[in-house]
Amino acid sequence: MEGSRGNLYFFNTLTRKKERFVPLEKGKVKMYTCGPTVYDYAHIGNFRAFVFEDLLRRWLKYRGFRVVQVMNITDVDDKTIRGSRKKGVSLKEYTEYYTKAFFEDIAALNIEKAEFYPRATEHIPEMVALIKKLLEKGYAYRGEDGSIYYAISKF
Repeated sequence: MEGSRGNLYFFNTLTRKKERFVPLEKGKVKMYTCGPTVYDYAHIGNFRAFVFEDLLRRWLKYRGFRVVQVMNITDVDDKTIRGSRKKGVSLKEYTEYYTKAFFEDIAALNIEKAEFYPRATEHIPEMVALIKKLLEKGYAYRGEDGSIYYAISKF
């Protein structure tokens, strides 16, 4: 039963304090977790995070929470583009191979699957729109090289 076996605390990097976890919606926890960048096989460092997320998810479910997890798949970045060009295949073909390998690996490790796995390439227009808003509001800036950077000092 929720709340019957103690509380869960997280370190809040914004307040620099350990704070008791209280879900935004009673009885339900929504988790957004960073998934793999599918330019190569995932390695032990990647799986450290995925195993932790799995343990957290299972503990929350054990405590009686309904858990909905979204884990992104980064299927477009410098490394995926370079890799697909080097192999002479499309970006989609290149990243699908490593995405499939990732799912095989998490199954072998008995990591529970998330409910949703959005791919970065499925949300490019939304990312562009968000970046434009951040620039307009002064929360991001364009560097000398043309790259866009988040203005940490504005946070």
